[in-house]
Amino acid sequence: MTEKQTAALSDLLVTLSSPRSPISEAYRTLRTNLQFVSLDKPLRTLLITSPGPEEGKSTLLANLAIAIAQGEKKAIMVDCDLRRPSLHKLFGLDHQRGLTTMMLDDKALTDPPLQETGVPGLQLLASGPLPPSPPDLLGSQRMDRVLTVLKERADMVLLDAPPVIAVSDATILATKVDGVLLVVSAGQTRRDSVQAAKTRLEKVNARLIGAVLMNAPLDTSLQQYYYTRQEKG
Repeated sequence: MTEKQTAALSDLLVTLSSPRSPISEAYRTLRTNLQFVSLDKPLRTLLITSPGPEEGKSTLLANLAIAIAQGEKKAIMVDCDLRRPSLHKLFGLDHQRGLTTMMLDDKALTDPPLQETGVPGLQLLASGPLPPSPPDLLGSQRMDRVLTVLKERADMVLLDAPPVIAVSDATILATKVDGVLLVVSAGQTRRDSVQAAKTRLEKVNARLIGAVLMNAPLDTSLQQYYYTRQEKG
């Protein structure tokens, strides 16, 4: 891992900075739950979005992707937020080439501009140059081809999309993936916003596999007791 990448690894990436913490264990539990959800229908492409902005969807996606890679699976993160991309910032990477490059360049479609994150088995397809009309690109047949190419290179492809209520991007992408995970923030996300997001996803027949509550108070007493006993024993 480069110095630039190391400096970029903030407390947001707890699966790297605190791999034995209760929060990291929660991400591993989520990873396991997703595996069981997909027993009947393989979950190869997963869209992660939220009702509104600043609810933690990108942080969740990054940590979940790390947990998947730590479980010896190959994962690719795709920054489909072509308005406010942020995944490259979490890993200290560049975003000048990425998804939109693949959409416009045939050579990039066959040889995707994937970047190594420093985590074995985990790569990032950054946003690339931001387009004037993201829905047109995301809803195109070219996007289907991009996903097909990425699935050939990973066990799981995780897509970061803009909030559902703000723009149409997430609902467009929801029709192209195997499942959608909705992220809500405790004490911030309004109940009616969650319902509105759910309704919009259902209207396009999205496979909404569940929701994740971020920033909820966590009682760590049991986990702390377990790890303390384990270290002593």
